[in-house]
Formats: sequence, C-alpha cells, structure tokens
Amino acid sequence: MTERVAVDMWFDPACPWAWITSRWLLEVEKVRDVDIRFHVMSLAVLNEGRDELPEEYKEFLKTAWGPVRLCIAAEQRYGGDVLRKLYTALGTRIHLDKEERGRELYVAALADADLDPALVEAADSTEYDEALRASHEAGMRPVGQDVGTPVIHAPGPDGGQVAFFGPVITPAPKGEAAGRLWDGVLLVAGTPGFYELKRTREQGPIFD
Repeated sequence: MTERVAVDMWFDPACPWAWITSRWLLEVEKVRDVDIRFHVMSLAVLNEGRDELPEEYKEFLKTAWGPVRLCIAAEQRYGGDVLRKLYTALGTRIHLDKEERGRELYVAALADADLDPALVEAADSTEYDEALRASHEAGMRPVGQDVGTPVIHAPGPDGGQVAFFGPVITPAPKGEAAGRLWDGVLLVAGTPGFYELKRTREQGPIFD
C-alpha cells in the first residue's frame, strides 16, 4: 500500500486563480496518494510598498486584508486543519456567489464553517498580523518574492522538497485528468534547473 504524502498549498482567499488551483488539488487528493494542507499567504503583504501597481489593483488589495486576517485568527484558535473548511466557505461566497468582501460575508462564512462568529473582529484588526506575515514568509521563502498565489510545497523525486508558484489553470481538471496534471507538474518541478513554463492567458477564471 502506497504511503500518502503531505502537500502544502499557500492561498489568499481573494485570489480567483488560487481558488481554482485549490479545487484542483482537492480532486488530486481523490486520485493520488496525497493529503492537501492549506496555509495562508497574503497578496496585500506581498505587494506592500509597490507604488507602481495599477490603481484598480491597489483598491483590490485594500479589501484583501480581511479574509487573510480572518483565516489566520481561525488557525491560531483552532489549528491548521480548520483552514480547509473556512477557505471553502470563503471561496464559495467570494468566487462562486460573487459576494462583496466585508463583515457580512465573513460572518456568514464563519457560520458555514461552524466557527465562532466573534472571529469576524479579526478582519479589521492587526492583532494577528505577525502570525500572518510568518505564514506568508514560510510559503514564499522557497519560491521568491516575484510570484503570487498559489504556492505549493511538495515532496520531490529525491525525497527533498520542491516548491513552486502555480499551476494557473482554468477550469480545474477533474478525476484522472487532475491526477495527470499533478504528475506532470511534479515532473517539471522536480527537474533541477527548471524555472518557468508560461503562455499568455486568453480567458478569465472558470469556476465550473
């Protein structure tokens, strides 16, 4: 019987591409011997001090603090396993239901995840920012600061760790197609000296 291995994904709940990747990874869990563990990174932290960003993206980042602070507060209280359910609750409302990020959404997502609604206060607080930055740094350290979310850490072919940004995909493959993509991603990520494989995105996120 093949031993299951842990694969770690860092996400920002506000990122649609990370959401799609996370749903793909949950499909991979069904067809490969991997267990996905979720962690929080922050696009707001990543882009601090970058004045050259478009104004529209700067406005997006202002509302990106709340969800990551909420996730970190939940993790600090309940442990890392809580992030799977809370991320699903947040992502469903943000990306599928197109709800506006704010207090009403956060309270509803906490209820969906069977968590204390009082945690909503963390969304507008700096109380957990040190823990947030530590989680962000743990995810980004192996891949550098010139990428975003999703970031994945996985066991490599030689027993060491491989870490990479992506994959950026749409829509999320299902079933064995998800497994084949996972096999290919691990193959290239585990190749020494491999850094980038990219093409222009021609369509937006598809949440099917």
